[in-house]
Amino acid sequence: MKKTSFILMALVISAFAIMSSSCAKEKGCMDPESINYNPDAEEDDGSCEYEGRVVFWYNEATAAFLSLGDVTALTYYVDGTVVGSSAASVVWTGAPDCGQDGSVTVTKNLGNVKSKAYTYSVKDQDGNELWSGTLNFKANTCVAVQLSI
Repeated sequence: MKKTSFILMALVISAFAIMSSSCAKEKGCMDPESINYNPDAEEDDGSCEYEGRVVFWYNEATAAFLSLGDVTALTYYVDGTVVGSSAASVVWTGAPDCGQDGSVTVTKNLGNVKSKAYTYSVKDQDGNELWSGTLNFKANTCVAVQLSI
């Protein structure tokens, strides 16, 4: 009888352990737009992280204007940090894709928000600021910023 009671008690405890662990929902980021999306998550834990990208470009008319001003090189800054450079002669007939060869593309981690604004400036080889403003990075997007005269 003791042996049967022991086996019965062990089965009850095992069943309880299995049931209580299977009830626990996997937590994680449930937003497929995030960079850390967890398709197995059943409960959102607020850990979602987002990333946005911006690509700078200008056309032939702007490049010709730069050439007239003896501008040979450009340096790009986002929030005061150098993020890229290019020869002033590099032109595009339309907006390049983010990350395309020869483009100046900036990727920012937006933390747990889907959009975030940053300041930018573009300076020539002598440190003269030619363009400046605010960029709005949006989650999972590539925003093309045309620099024009």
